[in-house]
Amino acid sequence: MNRPTISNVRAMEILDSRGNPTVRVFVQLSDGTESSASVPSGASTGENEAIELRDGDVSRYAGKGVLRALSNVTEIIAPSLIGMDAFEQARIDRLMIEMDGTENKSKLGANAILGVSMAVARAAAQSVHIPLYKYMGGVGVRRLPVPCMNIVNGGQHADNSVDIQEFMAVPIGAPCFREGLRYVAETFHILKGLLKDRHLATSVGDEGGFAPNFSSNEDAIETIILAIEKAGYRPGEDIAIALDSAATSFACGNTGEYDLNKSGVGKMTSADLIALAGEWIKKYPIVLWEDPLSENDWEGFRTFTEKYGQNIEVVGDDIFVTNTRYIARGIKEGTANSSLIKLNQIGTVSETIEAVRMCRDAGWRYFLSHRSGETEDTFLADFAVAMDGGHLKTGSASRSERIAKYNRLLEIEQELGSDALYYW
Repeated sequence: MNRPTISNVRAMEILDSRGNPTVRVFVQLSDGTESSASVPSGASTGENEAIELRDGDVSRYAGKGVLRALSNVTEIIAPSLIGMDAFEQARIDRLMIEMDGTENKSKLGANAILGVSMAVARAAAQSVHIPLYKYMGGVGVRRLPVPCMNIVNGGQHADNSVDIQEFMAVPIGAPCFREGLRYVAETFHILKGLLKDRHLATSVGDEGGFAPNFSSNEDAIETIILAIEKAGYRPGEDIAIALDSAATSFACGNTGEYDLNKSGVGKMTSADLIALAGEWIKKYPIVLWEDPLSENDWEGFRTFTEKYGQNIEVVGDDIFVTNTRYIARGIKEGTANSSLIKLNQIGTVSETIEAVRMCRDAGWRYFLSHRSGETEDTFLADFAVAMDGGHLKTGSASRSERIAKYNRLLEIEQELGSDALYYW
């Protein structure tokens, strides 16, 4: 039997969850299989991330159009991929990287390249009638991720008085994924009631979490803990807390200072932030902390990990940007003990898998993640199961582009049946 080859590649401009343009790519194979993939977009981005190609034409979508990226898919990438074996994912991704020729995919655009990479993987899986998670992870994969549900938004994801970008509820004590999802969804709804009782806003931010004007960052944590208890769960046993400071967003350049101006705290040094984190870790049931320092504060990150890395997962996002070059440095210097993993930070499926492999080989954890500008595409859900990372953040119990990922994970769990695993 001949292996299917790529027979057609096309692309179109669609809108993401913030109403901004993004790329959807369609790939057709010689056996008639056709698949598509849509590319997410971030708001809180690291300076070393792969580059989304935007048109810059202010007469369309305020310059955020992606027609140039679409043209690169159809006029440059597609002709080179026609006739290639659809199962040679690494070779296909490498060819696109070579055609781009830049370190950050700024010539063709990471949005163009990733759209093709994801669509090829999905088409290949469909061609052999294998679920995407098994195609990418192997027939033995069976672990569902613990859903780190973002239930309060702050920072760059909300116009409120909270500096910390994400406050997540983590159902570490649930017996399975569907129950874990229930734990945190119930907590989310109880939280809404608590906010209403305090006459605080219950509108949601980019990732579906509530975005009220709390009196302080600590107030946000304590209100979440109260919601956990009122939902009937034990903080720290059934449901724990995870934070994403996204500290680059309130760093004062490379001065080593941070300005927590949204909450009114004001300026702090790196040492001050680390000391404050220590107080919170003692006081609250925190199990994971992402980007506690800025992307350029390598020394601060290392100190934070030395102090707290034995007790919690210290995740680097902006500092590593799913790039093996920076992850390797982090492993060598003890900068963190985990890396966030985002497909569009690096721009191909193969490179993302390589970043996961590097973390795994070093004994690090790796935290699969969505972006603040998402689509209804559920590729991430399958990818999280395939990578066997054990935890995932993909938003709150609201906004359909987030719920789509959770619903796909419920389908995967049902498909796996009694073989499914779930643990922190």
